[in-house]
Amino acid sequence: MSQYAAVRLRQQRPERLGHPWVFAGEIAHIPETVVDGDVVEVIDSQGHSFGLAYINRTSKITLRYLTRSVEAIDGQWWYDRLAEAIDRRAALPRIDVTDALRLVNAEADGLPGLIVDQYADVLAVQILALGLEPWRDVLIEALLDLVRPASIWERSDVSVRELEGLEQRSGLLDGDEMPDLVEIFEVDARLLVDVRSGQKTGMFLDQRRNRMAAAAYAEGADVLNCFAYSGAFGVHAGLAGARHVTNADISAAACELAERNMAHNGLDDRHEAVEANCFDLLRELSDSPRRFDMVILDPPAFTKSRGTVDGALRGYKEINLRAMRLLRPGGILVSCSCSQHIDDDMFRAMLRDAAFDARKDVRIFEQRGQGPDHPVLLRAPETQYLICTIAEVN
Repeated sequence: MSQYAAVRLRQQRPERLGHPWVFAGEIAHIPETVVDGDVVEVIDSQGHSFGLAYINRTSKITLRYLTRSVEAIDGQWWYDRLAEAIDRRAALPRIDVTDALRLVNAEADGLPGLIVDQYADVLAVQILALGLEPWRDVLIEALLDLVRPASIWERSDVSVRELEGLEQRSGLLDGDEMPDLVEIFEVDARLLVDVRSGQKTGMFLDQRRNRMAAAAYAEGADVLNCFAYSGAFGVHAGLAGARHVTNADISAAACELAERNMAHNGLDDRHEAVEANCFDLLRELSDSPRRFDMVILDPPAFTKSRGTVDGALRGYKEINLRAMRLLRPGGILVSCSCSQHIDDDMFRAMLRDAAFDARKDVRIFEQRGQGPDHPVLLRAPETQYLICTIAEVN
C-alpha cells in the first residue's frame, strides 16, 4: 500500500494524460486529510496509479507531477533529480562557450516550479510552487554540493508565487555577499548582470544563441535594439562589427546598464542609449528620415493569458510594422516574442499582416526558439514560449 494519500482523477482526455499539470476541474476526489504542499499519489477512476505529484488547492494548477512511478520522495530523490538536470547541461554541445546558463528549467527537467540559473560563480534560484517549500533546505544543500557556487541568491520575487498562496521572496540564501553586478561571458562578450534585482533572474539566458545568430548579420550595420534591457543583443552586434548601435529602453536603469555593458566591451564610441517608450520611439523614427540596417525587437511578454491574445497580437503588429518601415532595403529584422500563448503560426501570421500593411517583402532566414539549456517538454506546449525570427525586409 502506498505511503501517499490518493487523489482520484476524472476521466482525462488522451492529450492530457502525459501533461505535468492537473487542473482542479480534472479531479474527482481529494481526501480531507491532504494538506496543500503534500506529495500525493494520483490515480484514475479504476485505481490505476499515474504517479506522484504535489498538491495545492489554492493554485489553478492543483497537481504538479514529480514522477510517473510511486517511489520515496526524499532528500536523495531531490539530489538525484538535480544532478540529472545539471548533467543534462554538461552534455550539451558547447558551440556557445559561456559561464552563464540555466541549470534547472522547472517542469522541463521534472522539477516543477524550480528555476536555477548560473551566473559565473553565483546561482540564482526561483522557488515558484508551494510543494517545493518543504524541501527548500534540501535543495540548497544539494546545489551547494553539486555546483559549489560562491553564492546562492533567491529571486522568488515574482507574482506567480502569489498564485500559489506564497509571499514573494528575495535575498542571499548561502555564501558570500554578492557584488552589485556579476560579470559573465558569452563567447567574446563580457556582460554585467544584476542578479539581485534585474529582470527574470538577472538577464535573458534563453536568448543567448539568438543574440549570436543575430550578430552574424550585423557587420557594418546601423543597429536599433528596442526593449534593450542590459544591451546584450547590442553588445554582440557591436562585437560582430556593427557600425553603430542604439539601445532603447523605457527604464533609465536599463539604459545605464546597457551603456556600461557597451563600454565594458570597448564599444562606447559606437553606441548610444535612448531612454524611451519603444512604441513611441518606433512611431517617431518611422515618421522621420532616419533609417537602420538592422532592427531588433525583444519586448516583454504582451500577454499572460489566452483572453488577451488578440490585443497582444495587435501590439506585436504595431512594433513590427514600424520596424519594417525603418529598415533600409535588404535590412534585417530580428523579431522576438516570449508570450507563452502566442505560437509560431500566430506570430508568422502577424508578421505577414505587418508586412502587407507596411508594403514590404519579407524573407525569413531563421526561425529560432529558446536555447537548449531551456528544453521543451514535448507533452507540455507551455514550456515552448520563445520565438525569434530573423528576416530580410525589402
